[in-house]
Amino acid sequence: MTWDVLWERTLLDPELVKVAVIFLAALSVGGIAYVLIMPFVSGERTTEKRVASVAGGRKQAGARSIAEAATATRKTQVEDVLKELEAKQKSKKKVTLAMRLRRAGLNIPNRSFYIASFVLGAAIGGATYFSGSSPFVSGLAFFAGAVGLPRWIIWRLALRRQNRFLIEFANAIDVIVRGVKTGLPLNDCLRIISEEAEEPVRGEFVEVVEQQSVGVPLGKAFDRMYERMPLQEVNFFAIVVAIQQQTGGNLAEALDNLSQVLRGRQRLHGKVKAFSAEAKASAMIIGSLPLIVMGALSVMNPQYVMLLWTEELGKIMLMCSAVWMLIGVLIMRKMINFDY
Repeated sequence: MTWDVLWERTLLDPELVKVAVIFLAALSVGGIAYVLIMPFVSGERTTEKRVASVAGGRKQAGARSIAEAATATRKTQVEDVLKELEAKQKSKKKVTLAMRLRRAGLNIPNRSFYIASFVLGAAIGGATYFSGSSPFVSGLAFFAGAVGLPRWIIWRLALRRQNRFLIEFANAIDVIVRGVKTGLPLNDCLRIISEEAEEPVRGEFVEVVEQQSVGVPLGKAFDRMYERMPLQEVNFFAIVVAIQQQTGGNLAEALDNLSQVLRGRQRLHGKVKAFSAEAKASAMIIGSLPLIVMGALSVMNPQYVMLLWTEELGKIMLMCSAVWMLIGVLIMRKMINFDY
């Protein structure tokens, strides 16, 4: 029997073919089972999960450390800017007469102010002297009319101007917020305020825009604005803009928060004013009562009151009474004024 005949008989044997098929099928099933089950049995999947979790933790820790480092850097930059601004405020020069006049909204030279003060003092002192008072009293009246009264008028004008500025300032900040959110540059927003806002906000922003046009940095322009309008609200605004320019950030969000703070301060000011109205009325009545009684006695019995003006002891009593009245008025003013 040759090899060819033997090989042909072997391939045609049904039993042998069946065994071969069973063997191949078992081998395939075993291979598939090994591929699918072996990673779980050997711990490879667990190892891969551990490696992936460690790598992910390292990535999260790295990202967290980068974020913390960025936050710390920004915090340091903000602290540096605040220290710089605080040092600038501490190094402020003495307020000059020209600056006081600008704060009051009076565009007059110092010479004109001095002339007007002298004329006013001379009128008051002359009226006091010709009414029969002594030269000493007339001199005091002249000093009060030439020095005290003009400066008090400037202070009142500046205070009234600042109150009008605060009413409109929050609206001006809202204009900046809406402009920045729509994509306008900050300079264009400031120009819009300088053209459309109410006085005195318009005049102050006109100064800022003009200074920018000649090359003055924005931070320096706002510092000068704070000198002309010494309000905490203006200081907050200057600080927010300075920090945003040096450290970056969302200017619209920061100014929006500032606008809410300013409106909250206005509401608080209104509440304080309402709560202290009764105390102020009582203080005014108590402070004016001695003068009203003296005036009434001067009308009903002039001879009874004139002793205070003609006798030396009466003049001393008047001066002492005026000092004590001034002390009482200052104490009451301190009691009814609230810091917030």
